[in-house]
Amino acid sequence: MGHRVERLASQIKDELSMIMLLKYSNSPFGMITITGVRLTADLRLAKVYFSVFERTKRKEALEKVNNDTPAIRHELASKIRVRFMPELRFYIDDTADQVEKIEKLLKEIHKNDNQVGNELSGN
Repeated sequence: MGHRVERLASQIKDELSMIMLLKYSNSPFGMITITGVRLTADLRLAKVYFSVFERTKRKEALEKVNNDTPAIRHELASKIRVRFMPELRFYIDDTADQVEKIEKLLKEIHKNDNQVGNELSGN
């Protein structure tokens, strides 16, 4: 990724974080955190990944953010100087779920290793 793309992605992430904090501070789905922004090389599309504190409300949060996208994009455009404001597409970041799943599997493997070790040692 080019320096210009990375710089703009970082700027979008920072500004969106503040916008989301102010816009959804009293929302029923809790805190929304922007976890990443990926821009296309032509700077026309920004894929915005976010996490929601209240996991059970993820779908609701995604629907709300998608409905608010035009207003969010407009507000972002007032804060960032670019010739063309990228289209914003929002996605739930499920990285934490993947980490949790892997940790659970590793614990299970470790537990099974301990059981096998105990059986082999005669305990």
